[in-house]
Amino acid sequence: MSRLSEFKENGFLVLEDFVSKEACDELRSHMLKMISSFDIEGIRAIFTTNEQSRVTDDYFFASSEKISFFFEENAFDKTGQLCQSKELSINKVGHALHDLDPVFKNFSRTNKLANLALELGLTSPLLIQSMYIFKQPFIGGEVNCHQDSTFLYTEMGNVIGFWFALEDATKSNGCLWAIPGGHKLGLKSRFIRNEKNTTEFQVFDDSKFDLSKLVPLEVEKGSLIVLDGLLPHLSYANESPNSRHAYVLHLIDDSWHYPKNNWLVRKTLPLEGFSNY
Repeated sequence: MSRLSEFKENGFLVLEDFVSKEACDELRSHMLKMISSFDIEGIRAIFTTNEQSRVTDDYFFASSEKISFFFEENAFDKTGQLCQSKELSINKVGHALHDLDPVFKNFSRTNKLANLALELGLTSPLLIQSMYIFKQPFIGGEVNCHQDSTFLYTEMGNVIGFWFALEDATKSNGCLWAIPGGHKLGLKSRFIRNEKNTTEFQVFDDSKFDLSKLVPLEVEKGSLIVLDGLLPHLSYANESPNSRHAYVLHLIDDSWHYPKNNWLVRKTLPLEGFSNY
C-alpha cells in the first residue's frame, strides 16, 4: 500500500526516522533558550485542555501572527505564582514559529516536507500554523478527542497536520491516540470567531466519538505523524516524570477557501508555502 493510500484509509500516517535526532535536539535546545528569555510578567495565558471551556482573549487571537506562550492549567498556585520553574510550566508556544523564528523556519520549510505535502495531494501548500507542545512531566494535561478541522476549517479540503516527535512518545508520557478511519465520519463541529469577537462552537453532529476504537500512536524521537484534519485523536495526561515534546505544523492548500470566521486570522503576516522559502 502506498503512503497516500494508507493515509486515505486510516486518516493518519506514521513515518519513522523522518527527521534526525540532532534536529530534534536543536529545536528543543532553541525553545528552552526562548523560554529563558521570555518575561512572564503580566502574562497568565493558560491553554486549557478542554477547548470548549476556553475563555478567549486578545492574547490568544494575536498569537496567530506572533510567538506566544501558554501555561499549563496547574502551573500557578492560588496567589498567581508559578508552582515550579518557568521551563516546566509552559503548555505550548504558538502559532507563528515557522514564520518568525529562523530556527523553526529552517526546520519547517524543507524540500522533504514540500515533497511530502505534494505526495499527499496538496498542489500549492501553505503553512498556516505551528505549535511547540511540551506535555510537561506530571502536569501535562489531557487533550480531549477532537478534529483539527474544527479549529482550522477549509472548504474543498481538510487541513493536514505534521506532528513531529521531538522525544519518544509513549502511552506513559501522553502519546497520541487516534481512531483509524474516523476521518470518514465527517466534521462534528467548528470553532468560530463570531461578530462579538468571541468564539463559539457550531455543532453539526453532537454524537460522541467512540473512544473504544482509539489506538495508541507510540513513536520514537524523530518520527513524523501525519494527521487528516477530520481524524479524531487525543492525548491523555502525562503523569510520568518524562516530558513529551512535539512540534506541529498545519497545512492547507492555496486553492481552498479559508473562511474569515476561523479563530486564526492573518491580518498582517502573509501565508506562505515552501516555494517562498
